[in-house]
Amino acid sequence: MLTVRNLKLLQTTRKILFIMTDTHESKYFSHSPSVTRSQLLRTGSSFQKCSKESNGAIKTLKRKVKKEKIEIKYETDTSYDNVGGIKKEKWEPSTWRDQLKNIHEMRKNRDAPVDSMGCDVISDVTAKPEVYRYQVLLSLMLSSQTRDQVTSAAMSRLREHGCTIDNILKTDDQKLGQLIYPVGFWKRKVEYIKKTSQTLLDQYNGDIPKTVGDLCKLTGVGPKMAYLVMKCAWNEIQGIGVDTHVHRISNRLGWHQKPTKQPEDTRKSLEDWLP
Repeated sequence: MLTVRNLKLLQTTRKILFIMTDTHESKYFSHSPSVTRSQLLRTGSSFQKCSKESNGAIKTLKRKVKKEKIEIKYETDTSYDNVGGIKKEKWEPSTWRDQLKNIHEMRKNRDAPVDSMGCDVISDVTAKPEVYRYQVLLSLMLSSQTRDQVTSAAMSRLREHGCTIDNILKTDDQKLGQLIYPVGFWKRKVEYIKKTSQTLLDQYNGDIPKTVGDLCKLTGVGPKMAYLVMKCAWNEIQGIGVDTHVHRISNRLGWHQKPTKQPEDTRKSLEDWLP
């Protein structure tokens, strides 16, 4: 039977629960002096019990929730363009590794003319370092449009004559022509050698430049020679020296995404994908 007293007690209990859940307990107690201590304790104990059960359920739920691990994988052989940072796959020929193994097998005996008559071999390794570097440069200038045997013979005569910057500058053009003949375009190369030697004396203290850019500024020196000079004279690999043969063979092997027409285009294409 719901009496007036029980009704008031029920209303009071609801108010206490509402105020306690809203964290305003002090506000209720200051305006409700009619609530007895026993009523508050009974109501509070019931509320604490409900709170503990609720907290326990929340903790149980939290323990069941597991964070998923995200595995980060890094991709290789990719590059980004300059517009919008869009990733694009790096192109390479599908069979180039097998082809390179075959080339290594063919060259394992190192019996090609360049192995015994290359620019680093026909220069005087016992000379001063700057003299050796100068001879490497001259041998490459002579090798353009010339067979290795002819270049080697011309360098041998120059070394017997005295292949230093000072001595070459003192040699007249006619004598220098006789020494390097019959290399290809020998008359033009006499002029190139004289101008380049004078530049080395005036601007590089009798040595050769140490960068590809400065080497290409010398008269009669192109990119192919410059990259070979960096490797053979300075022991630094700055790029691929592409001559007519590298240009022709790399295109036949399909080592370019699009066929190249000039050796410099071939160099850029090879350097773009070769490791």
